[in-house]
Amino acid sequence: QFQLVESGGGLVQPGGSLRLSCAASGLTLGSYAIGWFRQAPGKEREGVSFISSLSDATNHADSVKGRFTISRDNAKNSVYLQMNSLKPEDTAVYYCAARRWRGSSWFVPSTYDYWGQGTQVTVSS
Repeated sequence: QFQLVESGGGLVQPGGSLRLSCAASGLTLGSYAIGWFRQAPGKEREGVSFISSLSDATNHADSVKGRFTISRDNAKNSVYLQMNSLKPEDTAVYYCAARRWRGSSWFVPSTYDYWGQGTQVTVSS
């Protein structure tokens, strides 16, 4: 099974907020480190936010520090990305990914084992 499903994307004006959700089935997210990635047209996939499996320590890309917050709810087997003060350059398809590896390479896509289908976030007036 091992399915991750993102939701919560949509169209928002600059300065607005969105909360993305990643719901898991077939795996227990509490045992996995979770990364949020995004990819805009013509650009490579980039890491956005990370939360560890052991301590729930988090890490964010410089481009979103102070604006994005990642969290998990193990009872719901879900992970969330709260995005505030959104900018047009945040426009992208956002992906949730899970891995068992506990290394420090948080934003390397190839280190993640499972991926969701992605959800579109568009920031525009």
